[in-house]
Amino acid sequence: MRVSIHKPISNPEQFKQQLLTWSQQFREVVFLDSNSHTQEYSSFDCVLAVDAFTSLKTDFQNAFDDLKQYQQTTKDWLFGYLTYDLKNDVENLKSANFDGLNFPDLFFFQPKKIFLLKGNQLEIRYLLLCDDEVEEDFNEIAESESRSLGTKVESALSLKIEQRISKDSYIEKVDKMLEHIHIGDMYEANFCMEFYAENAIINPLEKFLKLNEISKAPFSVFFKNHKQYLLSASPERYLKKVGETIISQPIKGTSKRSLDPIEDEKSKQFLESDSKERAENIMITDLVRNDLSHTAQKGSVEVVELCKIYSFLQVHQMISTITSKLDAQYAPIDVLRTTFPMGSMTGAPKISVMKIIENLEETKRGLYSGAVGYFTPEGDFDFNVVIRSILYNQENQYVSFSVGSAITAQSDPEKEYEECLLKAKAMHEVLR
Repeated sequence: MRVSIHKPISNPEQFKQQLLTWSQQFREVVFLDSNSHTQEYSSFDCVLAVDAFTSLKTDFQNAFDDLKQYQQTTKDWLFGYLTYDLKNDVENLKSANFDGLNFPDLFFFQPKKIFLLKGNQLEIRYLLLCDDEVEEDFNEIAESESRSLGTKVESALSLKIEQRISKDSYIEKVDKMLEHIHIGDMYEANFCMEFYAENAIINPLEKFLKLNEISKAPFSVFFKNHKQYLLSASPERYLKKVGETIISQPIKGTSKRSLDPIEDEKSKQFLESDSKERAENIMITDLVRNDLSHTAQKGSVEVVELCKIYSFLQVHQMISTITSKLDAQYAPIDVLRTTFPMGSMTGAPKISVMKIIENLEETKRGLYSGAVGYFTPEGDFDFNVVIRSILYNQENQYVSFSVGSAITAQSDPEKEYEECLLKAKAMHEVLR
C-alpha cells in the first residue's frame, strides 16, 4: 500500500532540478522529464522514482516471463528498462558483439518513493513503511537548490572519444546491406555504430543536465542503478498503454535545424516531402501495425497520424502514431513481448534484419535501442526508445553512445554517415 500526498509547486522547472539533485543519494533512480512538450498522450510532466523495495535483474533467458510474474505479483509501480538484447528471448537470435558496458539485460524495481508532477501539482506516493519520511524528504528537496550538483568530477585527462566503425568501414558495411536489400533479404534496416571513451571519469548528473538543456526532448531519462547510468535525450515513444488503448509513435526521418528561420523551414519542408524518408516511415508504420495486431481486438489497429513532422532543438523528425485496443485475453507484458524490439530500431522483415545487423555491427547494443519506462499498479505502462543517449559504467570507467540510420534501397552511404554524425552531435558536445 502507498500513502499519497498532494502539494502545490510554485516553480515546477526549478523544483524538477531540485528533485533530481536530491535523488542522487539513492542507489536506484529513474527520472523522466517531458521538458514541457505538450503531447496528446502524456500523463505527467515529470516523474521520479527512487530507492528499491524489491527489484528484478536478469539476463535475456525467460526475461519476459520473469517480468510478467514480477509485475503480476507486485501489482505496484515498477520502473526500469528492457535492453535490445531481449530479442534473444523472443526469437532464436544471439548477441555476440563486444560489450564495454556490461549492464544486465533487464532491470526493474519497485520504488519506495515516487514523485509525479503535472503542471504545478505534485503527487508523492510512498510505501507505507516510509510514510513518516514524507515531510522530511520534501523539506530536503525544497532546500536542495542551494546545494552543488555533487562533487565536481572531471577526468584526469580529457575524454578521448573513439569511433568503433571508421567512415570507410561504415560505407563498406552499408554497401553490404544494400546487397542484402537488392537480393530480397530485407527492405529496410537500422544500422548503428558506437562512439566510446575508456578510462572515463565523468559526473553523470552534470552531463545529463547539459544534454537535457541542449535537446529538451520529450522522453528524457536520468537512470541510475548503483554505478550504471543512462543519460537520455530521447524524442521517441516506444509504447504506451492506457486502459485498453495501446499507442506507438515510431520515428523515421531526420533533418537538421537551422538558426536561420528561412533555412530551417526549408529543411522541415524538405523532410516532409522527401520520398525516401516517407518510404522509411511508412515501412516501419506497417511493421508496427502488424506487431500490434498480435494482441489487438479485431479491426482496432489504426494509423491516427502518418509522417507528421515534429521539431526539436537539434533536429526535425518524422513521426507516425499507431493505436490499437488490447484484446482482454492478453496481459500488458504480452504487448511488449510481441512488439519488441521496436520496429524503428530494427527494420523489416524484423527477424531477418536483426540477424544481418548483428553480423555487420561491431558492438552489442545493450540498453541502446532498448526502452526505459514504468508500469502502474493497474497494468498501464509508458516506455521510450533509448536513442540520443549516453551510457556510463562508472566501475568500468567506460562511456558509450551509439547512433544509427535507416538503410533502404534508396540510401546513399555517404549521406547515411552524415546523418549519424548529425545525431551524435549533442552527445559529442556534452562529453567534450
